[in-house]
Amino acid sequence: METAPTSVSVGANVPDFAMETYEPAKGDFGKVSLADLKKEGKWTVLVFYPADFTFVCPTELADLADQQDKLAALGAHVIAVSTDTKFAHMVWRNTEGLMKNVKYTLAADPTGTVSRLFGVYDCGSGLALRGTFIINPEGKLVSSEVNFYNVGRNASELVRKMEANVHLMANPSEACPANWKPGAKTLTPGKDIVGNVASVLAN
Repeated sequence: METAPTSVSVGANVPDFAMETYEPAKGDFGKVSLADLKKEGKWTVLVFYPADFTFVCPTELADLADQQDKLAALGAHVIAVSTDTKFAHMVWRNTEGLMKNVKYTLAADPTGTVSRLFGVYDCGSGLALRGTFIINPEGKLVSSEVNFYNVGRNASELVRKMEANVHLMANPSEACPANWKPGAKTLTPGKDIVGNVASVLAN
């Protein structure tokens, strides 16, 4: 397997991109662009998957649908992306039982342009690996996760990472420890907690 090299790394600003979409909530086609989402002050969550009408993919997108309201409440616009067309997205969404609750955007990347941008495009198969990327409202890439074809993701962990990133954007001097959730203690990096993290978290 040979993947196209990524031009975007965590912490970098993401170049603008645009894709045609199927919008299940409207039952119609549309378009989505990073520029428009930034203007709206939205977080962008990109969820790449290999293909429509496959096996693990509908289980992932159904799991994501279970969390779509929480992600929307956090200010995120969720976009599931594969190299299929918007027409295939429409038929798959409306025939596969696991997809019945999907209301978020299904974007078409048939040329692999956006998949290449994020380094998940498999040049041999023409498909995208299971990549999840969080872009903040300023257009900066703040989170990246890539799985191989045969391992599905956990949308609950995506929600947790979104919650942490939203908190940190509002509180940039803080850092979130492992398994952090809203209301839990954060860390303020500095010389006073070096070698002393356990007691800081315990107090």
